[in-house]
Amino acid sequence: QLQLVESGGGSVQPGGSLTLSCTVSGVNREYYAIGWFRQPHGQEREGVSCSRATDGMTIYADSVKGRFTVSRDNAKNVVYLQMNSLKPEDTAVYYCAADYLYGRSWSLKEDDFSSWGQGTQVVVSA
Repeated sequence: QLQLVESGGGSVQPGGSLTLSCTVSGVNREYYAIGWFRQPHGQEREGVSCSRATDGMTIYADSVKGRFTVSRDNAKNVVYLQMNSLKPEDTAVYYCAADYLYGRSWSLKEDDFSSWGQGTQVVVSA
């Protein structure tokens, strides 16, 4: 399993931007897909994005498509989630996760990921 640590959460006004970081450590990390998930208070965790292990190609949930962008710095072993045009409904604890996803390129399902970070809180409020 990998170790993942999120950072960069905070409070922002609607329409603002925030960038989250996920630092990944452990062996064979280049074979793991990286997912971003979020969990609003009192609600279930939902998938936000998933980046394929081979080339980093990313899929997004419809709710964030066009507003959120994932990038990565392989030299630093960091995956970023750039969040623009933030809305109050984006308020949640955000997690990054990793898994081999045996035979699949992507998943937005929580149960498909075995390694998780501790989460970072994002609050979007006026």
